[in-house]
Amino acid sequence: KGAWSTDNSGRLGNQMGGYATLYALAKLNRRRAYVHPQMYTNLAPYFRVTLPVIGRIALTTERWRSYTLEDRMKEQYAHIQDLYVWFRGFPCSWTFYHSIREEIVKEFTFHEHLKYKAWKTLHKLRGNRTEPTFVGIHVRRGDYVNIMRDELKGVVADKTYFEKAMGYFRSRYKELIFVVVSNDMAWCEENIDASLGDVYFPGDGDENSPGNDLALLVQCNHTIMTLGTFGFWAGYLAGGEVVYLANFTLPDSPMRNYFFPPAAYLPEWVGIQADLSPIRRRIMSGGTEIGTE
Repeated sequence: KGAWSTDNSGRLGNQMGGYATLYALAKLNRRRAYVHPQMYTNLAPYFRVTLPVIGRIALTTERWRSYTLEDRMKEQYAHIQDLYVWFRGFPCSWTFYHSIREEIVKEFTFHEHLKYKAWKTLHKLRGNRTEPTFVGIHVRRGDYVNIMRDELKGVVADKTYFEKAMGYFRSRYKELIFVVVSNDMAWCEENIDASLGDVYFPGDGDENSPGNDLALLVQCNHTIMTLGTFGFWAGYLAGGEVVYLANFTLPDSPMRNYFFPPAAYLPEWVGIQADLSPIRRRIMSGGTEIGTE
């Protein structure tokens, strides 16, 4: 009896976070979860999601209790009594659903045509390597560059971060193939060193159809992520080693009020410290320095 649902705002990574959190909390509290029609429209073209869609009438007539979630699991979320709950917020923390990881991974199984397309791309990149190890690199830029700098007192991943992250994998694996996807492929081709012949840029950068890029990353063995929920899901679903950008904001960033790193990154994932000197210089100069992110 009853129905639980969740907000459907944000892009693909946020939608996946909302879906997974709803799925897990409803299961934990023994309630029935339903997805908003728009969320289903956003996820179903890519994944074999199984939660039913909430009816249009129920959307307007049920007496929903609005419930805002923090971006980490809390004990009280396991004891929600209400029959009709509408979750709000942008939860994308493994702490909600890692205990049922296999079920969540199954929910986000790509349709065969997307898997095949990704496999075909990787097979082409393989060339004559006999036992290649694929490392997906997701580079989030676009709106994040200005938002991090102007609003959140932070930085995005720079050239040095990618050198260190790729160095980590080069020291551990042979026959590497780095697969770069981004919403700014031009920046990547200019700033990620491809001189060793093991870096490729097959990402299409199409933000209107992000499933292709995500499928490519998930088919890789390991992940280098930067910022954002899209990169998180790439690493979480690929299931190998994950390297992430750590401490990318100043201590007084407003982001510290709602972003909790231990709840965002799994303990076994490897963090590489961000270089905060550009944002420090900018603040010292009164915010006039453009920076080179």
